[in-house]
Amino acid sequence: MTAKPTGRLAQREDGLYIMFDRLFNEPIEKVWASLSRPAELEKWIGTYTGSPTTGAVRFRMTAEAEAEWEYVNIRECVAPHRFTGDFGTGPKAWHALFHLVEGDGMTTLTFGQRLHTAAEAATVGPGWDYYLDRLVAVRAGRALPEWSHYSTAHSDFYRGLFVPAPAV
Repeated sequence: MTAKPTGRLAQREDGLYIMFDRLFNEPIEKVWASLSRPAELEKWIGTYTGSPTTGAVRFRMTAEAEAEWEYVNIRECVAPHRFTGDFGTGPKAWHALFHLVEGDGMTTLTFGQRLHTAAEAATVGPGWDYYLDRLVAVRAGRALPEWSHYSTAHSDFYRGLFVPAPAV
């Protein structure tokens, strides 16, 4: 199986985002669990420590070797529909959001990360395609995808994305 790039750039009120959609044949609560419970997160991306009710946790990507713990400032969390947060500190910090919508027994996940520059899409895009495909595989009970299917071809796609004009 060769994965295909799925992201798009979107100009939002607070900056340029790379956005992705994934569709699940499951209720919203099950998909939310994969995005919000440490044991479920660990199956596809990472885990966290702390209590989200405080507005801050520490997150670590367990699917990557030598990943460091990052502080997460939770800006909004409305279960099972919306989350926004700031990951890390300093110049490497990144802002992410996701929202879930359910209809006709299907749940749509829209995930986005704010980019510092449009050029960042070439490295961020392949990574999120990979991780979100891991989430899809976990939810469907399939084998996890291999990173080698994402890096080079995806980078070329994301390097060529059109940067949208700001909304007026």
